[in-house]
Amino acid sequence: MILSFQENRRYRRILSIFFLLFISLSGYAQEETPNAKQARRIFETAYEQVFGSEGSSLVYDVNIVGLFKTRGKIWLKDKKQRYSDRRVDSWNDGERYYKAIKKKKIVEIYNPNSENKDKYASRFKFTLDDFNYSITKQYDGLLITLKQKKKAKGTIKEVKALLAPHTYAPIRLRIKVAFIWTTIKISDFHAGGIDDDVFVFPRNKYASEGWKFEDKD
Repeated sequence: MILSFQENRRYRRILSIFFLLFISLSGYAQEETPNAKQARRIFETAYEQVFGSEGSSLVYDVNIVGLFKTRGKIWLKDKKQRYSDRRVDSWNDGERYYKAIKKKKIVEIYNPNSENKDKYASRFKFTLDDFNYSITKQYDGLLITLKQKKKAKGTIKEVKALLAPHTYAPIRLRIKVAFIWTTIKISDFHAGGIDDDVFVFPRNKYASEGWKFEDKD
């Protein structure tokens, strides 16, 4: 599929939000109702599975209100990340961030803490203190809902996270930005057993195939 300029920007923004939800989550506060307490406990269990010291991996399918669909895979472990889709492969070993842009055959190299590595992600910073939490039982799992508080200023208005009922593994995310909902289906989720070698950039392979390297920091 050939994307228009506007669709391409929307695609990159939504992916940035998606990665922020998985990579930039932090501590949060909420109302101390029994339902909210349960939602927090289950959410933290799911969070630990994704970000535990042994790492995790998952396949994602993104659907932007029917306008664009894409599929990719993510590996996570502590501050290390790796992801791959039809456009980009990236490696973050905790010291350097490598982004291989397939169409251009260019590998961009960044400090992993640099906002320049993804200008769209830098626009969508948020904290989970901005949300209220609740949980309901669905026929296909447990639905944890994050609704933005009235005084919060973030661009993400609501998140619906569907988790497996017994393992709390992530199944689906629905994200509302302004008035637009985006659906992210998650499959092939594995918690633990992720080797550090997954996050090491294979420089020799890309050098031998004639790619250009650009140090951005």
